[in-house]
Amino acid sequence: MKEFELKYGCNPNQKPSRIFMDNGEDLPIEILNGRPGFINFLDAFNSWQLVKELKEALGMPAVTSFKHVSPTSAAVGIPLSEDLKKACFVDDIEGLDDSPLACAYARARGTDRMCSFGDWVALSDVCDVTTALMIKREVSDGVIAPGYEPEALEILKSKRKGGYNIVKIDPDYVPEVTEHKHVFGITFEQGRNNFKIDADLLKNIVTENKDMPESAVRDLIVALITLKYTQSNSVCYAVDGQAIGVGAGQQSRIHCTRLAGTKADTWFLRQHEKVLNLPFKPELGRPDRDNVIDGYINKNEEDVCAEGNWQKYFTEQPAPLTDEEAKAFLATREGVALGSDAFFPFSDNIERAKRSGVKYIAEPGGSIRDDAVIECCNKYDMVMAFTGMRLFHH
Repeated sequence: MKEFELKYGCNPNQKPSRIFMDNGEDLPIEILNGRPGFINFLDAFNSWQLVKELKEALGMPAVTSFKHVSPTSAAVGIPLSEDLKKACFVDDIEGLDDSPLACAYARARGTDRMCSFGDWVALSDVCDVTTALMIKREVSDGVIAPGYEPEALEILKSKRKGGYNIVKIDPDYVPEVTEHKHVFGITFEQGRNNFKIDADLLKNIVTENKDMPESAVRDLIVALITLKYTQSNSVCYAVDGQAIGVGAGQQSRIHCTRLAGTKADTWFLRQHEKVLNLPFKPELGRPDRDNVIDGYINKNEEDVCAEGNWQKYFTEQPAPLTDEEAKAFLATREGVALGSDAFFPFSDNIERAKRSGVKYIAEPGGSIRDDAVIECCNKYDMVMAFTGMRLFHH
């Protein structure tokens, strides 16, 4: 296939629209079902790069959930605890522990379920039946993978009344080393960001504490590769092989750190006993449960526990999750990794990270206030590595 005509570009008024190869060669994809759009393909090609690099770096199946050209999460195939399965709404999936790819999907899709509503999924490995069954029941726009088991493909084809977008990509495709982008009729050219992220990047530890276990190295690699494909500025919290909070596209780094930290806190609190045992009405759908859980944890616009409200969601009135209970629960979280796509200009980022259990940090370094940031890390006995490499993505 030399080119594929799209319905429209980013918006319905942006026509004509298509994807094609400048060199005239065939596209490195097959569209097995559906008709992906412009933004779908932006998500597909960015997300595929993320999981491909994560698999190469850590040697485990990887999955990411993308929305509007940034990951909501990314994860590798580590088995889930029973509480985490329940928090991710996958405790009913038979054979989950037998499929590392399905475990990676459960983690990636279960991290920030509100932001993943209507997502694009990327799988590093051939899609198996267990993963396909989980994707089928979520609200999603499409999936990209290097292949699909025959039964898995049929399961996915039945999604969205037969219109689910399914893309197969050539895993051996290597893009040109130079890339171009057009803005306002002007062509931009740059070398492709082929910078390799691996354990060697984390050897320049600048804090007094230099004890970085393999689990922390893994989590920092997850965070940094996630950031490589996140709209900048961006910060990512990660633990247990998954990104648990992504703060993307903020003009201020502290706002990135706060946003990602709030998402990480929400992910942790989804595993609180009170949240796991909310007495939902059986007919309440999964997206509605996600909204209610977010409201229950973060006390949003509607008090879901209030008289007149709880009856819409629960079989009985639940006790609220108090600020004291949430704070005490979060205080038990530790060993979290934090990556930043550029240097921290102030130590307030470290102060905020500490509140979400951060112990390990990777950032480029190079600020005139590096000493203050290192001093703050030392105050909390954190381990910080300077990578020397910025990871801006636009």
